[in-house]
Amino acid sequence: MRKTSIVLTALLAASASALIAQASANQAAGRTSPSPLAPSEIVAKAPKADWTGIAASDLLVMDLTPDAKGKPRRVVIQLMPPPFSQGWIGNIRKLAAAHWWDGTAINRVQDNYVVQWGDPNADDKAKAKALPAGLVAVPESAYVTGASNIEVTLALARMAGGHAAELAVIEAQRQMEEQTDGPSVGDPYSIATDFILGWPVAGAIADQKVWPVHCYGMVGVGRDLSPNTGTGAELYTVIGHAPRHLDRNIALVGRVIEGIEFLSSLPRGHGALGFYDLAQGDERTGIVSIRLASEMPTDKPFPAYEYLSTESQSFAAYADARANRRDDFFIRPAGGADVCNIPVPVRRVK
Repeated sequence: MRKTSIVLTALLAASASALIAQASANQAAGRTSPSPLAPSEIVAKAPKADWTGIAASDLLVMDLTPDAKGKPRRVVIQLMPPPFSQGWIGNIRKLAAAHWWDGTAINRVQDNYVVQWGDPNADDKAKAKALPAGLVAVPESAYVTGASNIEVTLALARMAGGHAAELAVIEAQRQMEEQTDGPSVGDPYSIATDFILGWPVAGAIADQKVWPVHCYGMVGVGRDLSPNTGTGAELYTVIGHAPRHLDRNIALVGRVIEGIEFLSSLPRGHGALGFYDLAQGDERTGIVSIRLASEMPTDKPFPAYEYLSTESQSFAAYADARANRRDDFFIRPAGGADVCNIPVPVRRVK
């Protein structure tokens, strides 16, 4: 049974601040103000200057076999920028250039969790599809990144500034945990969260480390038991409640920005962990091709995409509105929002 104490009271007070402190800090500093607009209305009104284009070379295009009515199914994935997960992303670029995924399949659909794709015969050495040459083995240390560029450095500074109260009682919290059976308050996954270059991240301020987080639609790398970290040949995307317990345990490499409905609506697998079991009547969905958008046929123009810059005033107002809904439907603001409840807006360029 947990003990109550003055320390616990202090921790509860400290933890009352929202995970996303940036929006509140911007409001307090006069850079933004409370808005009665809904988040979608703020996004719609965001000026062109607040949007950042996504390079075609950073888009992965997955075409599935057509549905039962013959309609095409295309999924577009945005790959993460440096300094995140570049070893795995380099492998993914090589796999796409080699057309390695052509003829593979969706192999796993686990309800409220993930959809996973790759070689259905990967575990059978006699039948497994040969991987292209030049793939690198990425160490587990690459699951996190340090203050390697200005964006990460600034995010760590924002995290520290937005969570001063929490940091003031970190040592007290640790002392309390030694007397109980674990953490009792606060985010169990990280002390702080933020956004870097359009991506949700969490951080360990004392260690000066940040890492991407498992929000809905994020794409990760399937792997075997540690120290294996996966090559990038097996990928998955989140189709349920954010499985943040996977953070820093599996590499994240991107997010689905279009076509998630073609994955989330697939029949659930009847095998263990949602893997398709043909003996139980499951049928895999085939993958026709996976290509970088920059390598798509030029006779069929591919759309351009852009995201709302997470350094913009529009995003600060949007994040505040997600945390504190003031539009007509809502009775009272929530007072905070989980980082995964502030999805970064992405749109096609008109």
